[in-house]
Amino acid sequence: MVLGVLVGKLFPQIVQVVRGLEFGASSQINLVIAVLIWLMIYPMMLKIDFTSILGVRKKPKGLLITIFVNWLVKPFSMALLGYIFFKGLYLPIMGKELANQYLAGTIILAAAPCTAMVFVWSYLTDGDPAYTLVQVAINDLIMLFAFAPIVALLVSGASNLLVPMNVLFGAVFVFIVIPLFAGSMSRWVLLKAKGEAWFAKYVSFFHPLTIVALLATLVVIFAFQAENITIRWFHVLLIAIPLTIQVYFNSSITYLLMKRFKVEHNIAAPGALIGASNFFELAVATAITLYGADSGAALATVVGVLVEVPVMLSVCKICNQSKQWYEGKQGLFNTSR
Repeated sequence: MVLGVLVGKLFPQIVQVVRGLEFGASSQINLVIAVLIWLMIYPMMLKIDFTSILGVRKKPKGLLITIFVNWLVKPFSMALLGYIFFKGLYLPIMGKELANQYLAGTIILAAAPCTAMVFVWSYLTDGDPAYTLVQVAINDLIMLFAFAPIVALLVSGASNLLVPMNVLFGAVFVFIVIPLFAGSMSRWVLLKAKGEAWFAKYVSFFHPLTIVALLATLVVIFAFQAENITIRWFHVLLIAIPLTIQVYFNSSITYLLMKRFKVEHNIAAPGALIGASNFFELAVATAITLYGADSGAALATVVGVLVEVPVMLSVCKICNQSKQWYEGKQGLFNTSR
């Protein structure tokens, strides 16, 4: 993040050239971000055996709660929170135009459930990796159909900004459909043609590339927003408040629902984290595509990245410390850990 801001401030001409690289003429979709997102999603899709989704029928409650919070609670609660803060409390400070832009950015962020980073959060909470994989896979499939309509409905309704649907659907196709389809088809074809041993080596080849792609995406995103972050630093702090509330609100709802319905902790903890975190790469790319790299919407999604890492680590800590309480063995927090 710091490196990205430094690059943006020290090498603005280079950043401008990278901004101008588009996926097709006048598509407004940045080619560099698109490729980096493919390098993150494609390897993940290689690991997903969609037949394993059928196995979730034995333990459906965790998946159903995750879907409920991600798609019927999270984007709508963010729209409400954003409206209260940006169109109410912050309006005299920011003005109408920026308030609408920031509100749109937070909605776009909330409508994109996390994918790659979920596996990190799951690992840190001793989550069930196979179940987490299925939760992410189902969310990705739902995102194919639900992301664009939800963004269009809530952004146009809450912020009064126009949502160019052709651009939005183009972003969904480039950032979601292409890597999902390529990954799933590659798995099917390569397993059939080369066998499991060769395929395992093929998947492992992408592991370091995925990490590099994630870090490179952060550098590019923060380079694009370097001017905004440094000039509007007070706005960054203000935007962070509703986003932080949103993370704790959604993770709490998911975690408590999981406890209420007696879901195992190694499914409940990752589920709570999936319900709170965001696919920020997609959100940033979509905001840039819709409203431009210098827009308030893009800045709001970038603030989501700033908030996510420390806040999500604190949610991991809460899930770990409350494990015995969750399992009914002692008080709320296990202070021995």
